[in-house]
Amino acid sequence: MRYYGSVYRPPSEARSLIIQVTYGCSHNTCAFCSMYKEKRFAVRPLDEVLEDFRVARQVYHHIEKVFLADGDALVRKAPELYTILDTVRELFPECRQVTSYASPASIRIRTDEELRTLREKGLTMVYMGLESGSGEVLSLMRKGHPAAEIVEMGRKVRNCGIALSVTAITGLGGPELLERHALDTAAAFNAMNPEYIGMLTLMVEPETPLYDWVHEGKFQLLTQPQVLEETRLLVENLDSPGSVFRMNHASNYLSLRGTLNKDKAAMLAEIDRAEKDLSRLKPEAWRAL
Repeated sequence: MRYYGSVYRPPSEARSLIIQVTYGCSHNTCAFCSMYKEKRFAVRPLDEVLEDFRVARQVYHHIEKVFLADGDALVRKAPELYTILDTVRELFPECRQVTSYASPASIRIRTDEELRTLREKGLTMVYMGLESGSGEVLSLMRKGHPAAEIVEMGRKVRNCGIALSVTAITGLGGPELLERHALDTAAAFNAMNPEYIGMLTLMVEPETPLYDWVHEGKFQLLTQPQVLEETRLLVENLDSPGSVFRMNHASNYLSLRGTLNKDKAAMLAEIDRAEKDLSRLKPEAWRAL
């Protein structure tokens, strides 16, 4: 297999076969994100993609999971995506899961029929970044899509039978938008009711606009108690039955996990314990992306 530039995948795809079907991110202007900055977005030649799958079949005896990289595989033409999924099914009959990142823009260009066909051919789940349910936060962070559109596209995916994993970032609104960020993000999750909810905690990456804002004093990061305050407000307002909730990313100070809504009380109790004893939080030096 051949890889161009840095390759990223969700934590849950650690044991997946990763094949680039596109390069980079089709948006790539979020103020907090440094991913894919070294390359321009491009659709990878289909023959190269298929060749990589054939090589992988020769190298690996058993492939159960496949992740289609980079940041927005769904922008490819539908017939090409069908060919890719058909190839996966033909070469790896043991494969039980095929996933990719997706953006609101790439979901919007797909018809319902195309999405259902993608599911029938083996696309089991997509990962989508909400980041925040607050319009103010999304505008500040140059997300490029309003919360209502992200919610609409998330519901579209689910209605077509494809599972949905959605992430957001604690602290993304700073102290001024702490409450709005928490409440609106919970509302967006509730409206989508995704199979999976993932929470990261903001880390400032060099060579991003956010990094400059922090060092210029234009953006203030949350303190650890404020992170817990915002997390509590978010969890208190989540009403997304059946969603698997994970706040166990390397960036998180506090690890939370459960299934909504039945585990809300246990997660809130864990937040209570952390608020009373900050030594339960991950040291800053141990956090990572």
